[in-house]
Amino acid sequence: MFDGVVRTLSDVRYVPELKRNLILLSTLDSKGYRYTAESGVLKISEGSLVVMKGQRKTAKLYVLRGSTVTGDAAVASSSLSDDDITKLWHMRLGHMSENGMVELSKRGLLDGQGICKLNFCEHCVFGKQKRVRFTRGIHNMKETLEYIHSDLWGPSRVPSRGGANYMLTFIDDFSRKVWAFFLKQKSDVFSAFKSWKIMIEKQTGKQIKYLRTDNGLEFCSDEFNRLCKSEGIVRHLTVRHTPQQNGVAERMNRMIMEKVRCMLSNANLPKSFWAEAAFTACFLINRSPSVAIEKKTPQEVWSGNPANYSDLKIFGCPAYAHVKNGKLEPRSIKCVFLGYKAGVKGYKLWCPENRKVVISRDVEHQINTESTPQVSTKIENRVASSPQYSIAKNRTKREIKPPKKYAEADLVAYALNVAEDIDANQEPSNYSEAISCEDSEKWMFAMQEEMESLHKNKTWDLVKLPKGKKTVRCKWVFKKKEGTPGVEEPKYKARLVAKGYRQVPGVDFTDVFSPVVKHSSIRALLGIVAMHDLELEQLDIKTAFLHGELEEDIYMQQPEGFRVSEKEDYVCLLKKSLYGLKQSPRQWYKRFDSFMTSHDFKRSSFDNCVYFKKNNDGSFVYLLLYVDDMLIAAKDKGEIRKVKAQLSEEFEMKDLGPAKKILGMEILRDRKTSKFDLSQKGYIEKLLCRFNTRSAKPFGRTEDGVIGYVDADFAGDLDRRRSLTGYVFTIGGCAISWKATLQTTVALSTTEAEYMAITEACKEAIWLKGLFSELNEDLQISTVFCDSQSAIFLTKDQMFHERTKHIDVRYHFVRDIIARGDIVVSKISTHENPADMMTKSLPITKFEHCLDLVGVHC
Repeated sequence: MFDGVVRTLSDVRYVPELKRNLILLSTLDSKGYRYTAESGVLKISEGSLVVMKGQRKTAKLYVLRGSTVTGDAAVASSSLSDDDITKLWHMRLGHMSENGMVELSKRGLLDGQGICKLNFCEHCVFGKQKRVRFTRGIHNMKETLEYIHSDLWGPSRVPSRGGANYMLTFIDDFSRKVWAFFLKQKSDVFSAFKSWKIMIEKQTGKQIKYLRTDNGLEFCSDEFNRLCKSEGIVRHLTVRHTPQQNGVAERMNRMIMEKVRCMLSNANLPKSFWAEAAFTACFLINRSPSVAIEKKTPQEVWSGNPANYSDLKIFGCPAYAHVKNGKLEPRSIKCVFLGYKAGVKGYKLWCPENRKVVISRDVEHQINTESTPQVSTKIENRVASSPQYSIAKNRTKREIKPPKKYAEADLVAYALNVAEDIDANQEPSNYSEAISCEDSEKWMFAMQEEMESLHKNKTWDLVKLPKGKKTVRCKWVFKKKEGTPGVEEPKYKARLVAKGYRQVPGVDFTDVFSPVVKHSSIRALLGIVAMHDLELEQLDIKTAFLHGELEEDIYMQQPEGFRVSEKEDYVCLLKKSLYGLKQSPRQWYKRFDSFMTSHDFKRSSFDNCVYFKKNNDGSFVYLLLYVDDMLIAAKDKGEIRKVKAQLSEEFEMKDLGPAKKILGMEILRDRKTSKFDLSQKGYIEKLLCRFNTRSAKPFGRTEDGVIGYVDADFAGDLDRRRSLTGYVFTIGGCAISWKATLQTTVALSTTEAEYMAITEACKEAIWLKGLFSELNEDLQISTVFCDSQSAIFLTKDQMFHERTKHIDVRYHFVRDIIARGDIVVSKISTHENPADMMTKSLPITKFEHCLDLVGVHC
C-alpha cells in the first residue's frame, strides 16, 4: 500500500480476463471500513488508521496508490518488517513516543515484537510540534555603542511619584551597561531616545550603529524611522509576538523589576516609589558582575575603571540630612534613602515630614539592617512636588479607543492594505529570494548580464586582502521595470551594489557631491521641444557608474553566487567606481562632463547637468543628464545620430529611440496634431489604489510664453503663526516649476506675507530666466502675476515705511530687480490665479479650475 504495508483482501472474485482490479466501496462499507474524499484523494480508514489511498483520475475513478501482489508473493510478503511493526504499534498506541514503546516492548507487552527506530510521522508533527528553541544571538561587538538593545516596560498600575507610567531602557551590548528613563506616555519614547543619543554620543565620541527593538509603534513611528535613517542607524526589529528575539532588553527589564520588588519589600515603601527603586537597581546592575562580559562589571567595561563600592547604602534605610535651622532647632531631619542622583555628588532622599524629594551630601545613614522605616501608605496617592523627570512632562490623558464593533472592519482594512503592498512588491530583496522565486530564470539572466558588463569593463582585480585593510561588502539589488502595455515587455534588472556605508571618510573617499538635473530643467526642455517641434530621443548608459575611475584603493568581497572557485578567500580590488560607493556618482559625472566639454558642448551655468551646442545654422542641440538617463533634442534626427555615435564610442549605450518615459513621467506625443503631453498615470493609479480613490476628470488649456503666478496666505501655520508661500511657472500653458513652503519669518499682515512671497517667486524667475537665456535667447520671462495690489505697490516704491521697516533686508532685493526691468509684477484676479491652490484648501470646482489654468490633468 501507500505506506509500505501489505494488506490481504479476502472473499474476492477472480476474473482472469479482467485487465484491472476493481474494489467496490459498498463492499468495504459492509465490512466496517469508512471512506472520505477530499481534494481529489480518496481515503479508506479502519477506525483512525488510513489503510488505502486513491488518486482521482478520468471517468471519476480513483486509482489505488500501491501495487498488487498475488500467489506465493503475497504469502512471502505477509510478514511485516520491523519498521512497519513499529509504525503500526505507534498508531495503535495513540502516537506514543519511541521511548515509551521501547519500554513496553522490554516488558513483553507488545506480543513479543521488537521496536526499532521510529521514522518520521507527519501526524505527530501536526499534533505535537513545539516552537523552535531560541538560540542565543552572538553579536561579536568590538566597542561600546556599536549595538544597542532597547525596550519599553509598562504601563504600571501605580504611577510613580513623578507621574511616570513607563520605563524605557537602553542596554549597550558590548559593556551591558543599562540606562533607564521614566515616561508618562509612550509617545515620549522618541524624545527620550533623541536626548539620550545626543548625550551619550557627545560624551563618548562614538556613534550608535545598530538598534534592536520590538515592533511597537513607539519605536516604529515616522519620526523615529527618519532619525535612524538620517543618522545611519541600522534597525533590527523583532518578529511580532516574539519577545525572545529581544532577549537582552527583556531579560534586563525582568532583572530590574525583580530588584524593584525586593527593594520595595525590604524598605516597606509603597509601590509609588517604583521609579526610584528602578533607577537605583540600574545603578547597582551597572556595578554587578555579568556572565556575558566574563564576570566583569558593566561600569568597568564601559569606563575602563573599577567601580567604587564604599558609598553604597541600603535602599530605603533611615538617613539623616543636615538642615540649616535656628540655633535651638535640630540640625538634621530624618529621611528615607532612595538612591543616587545622576550627575550630582549627593544622595536622593525622601522626606516624609515635608513629603518631597531632597538631594543632600551631608547625610548620616543608619546602618542597622534589621530596622526598616515605617512609611504611611497614605502617601501612595500623593504626587511629590519636586519635578524629578524632565522627560515625563505631559499630563496623562485618557486613552480614547474606538468602539469594538469597528475592530473587525479595521482589521480587514489593514489586511487588505498589507495584501496590496505584498502583491505590488514582486521584486526579490536578496539573492536567495531571486533564485527561488517564479521568475528565477529571468533574475539569474539579469545577474549574469550584470556580471558580464562588470568583467567587460574590468571593474576589479581579484587579489589577496592586504594586512590592515578592511573590505566593503556588497549585495544584489533587483528591479522590475514595467514596460508600456502592448508595446514592450517588463524588464528585469539586477545591479551589484557595494555597501558604501562601511567606507571611512578621508580614507576610502573625500568628495562625494554630484549634481543631478533639476526637474524644472527637464520640464523647461520639454516645453521648448513642444514649442519648436524638435526631435526628442532618449538614451540609457549601461552601468554608468562603472565608467568612473576610482582614486582610492577599495577592497570588496566577491558577489554572492559568483565567487570564483579555488579563490574564495580572494577579494575584489576595485578599479572602477561601483554603485553604492560614496564617490561613485561624482566620479561618473566627472568622466561624463569631461567627455561632453571636449566635444564642443557647453555646460549650463544654471544647471550643471544641462548641455547645449549651437550649430552653424543657428539651431541648438540639447542634452539633459539624469544619472544614467539622458534626453537629446535637436532640429533633425541627423544631429541626434551624430551625438549618439560620439557617445557610443566612449560609453556602452542603449538607444531607446523616441523619448517615452523619464523619471516616472510618460511622454506622449502626437506629431500630426502637434500635441505633446506628460503623464504620470501609473504613479497616480498607484496613489489612487493606495488611498482607495478612483476618480479622474480631464481639464486643460494652452498658453504661450513663460508666466509666473504667486500667492500667500496669512498665518496659516497655527502652531508657529507663519504664512505659506506658493508659486507656479508655466510654459505653453503647462506647469514647469512650482513650490509651496512656509515662510521663515512671521508676517504681521497679509500685505507683508504677499510681499515676501513675491520675493521668493522672483528668485525662481531669475533662475529660470538665466536657464532659458542659455537654451533659447528668444524665450524670456517678463511677468509674475500676483493678486495683492498692496504687495505690488510695495515692490515698486518705499511707501508704508513705518509698516514695513522691520521686514528682513533680503526680501527687499526684489525692488532692485523690478526697478531694472528684469521682472514685471502685475495684478491678476484671485479667481484666475492658479497659485491659490498652493496656499489653501479650495472647493473642488475652484481646485479643478486652478489645475486647468496650469494644464494639469487629473
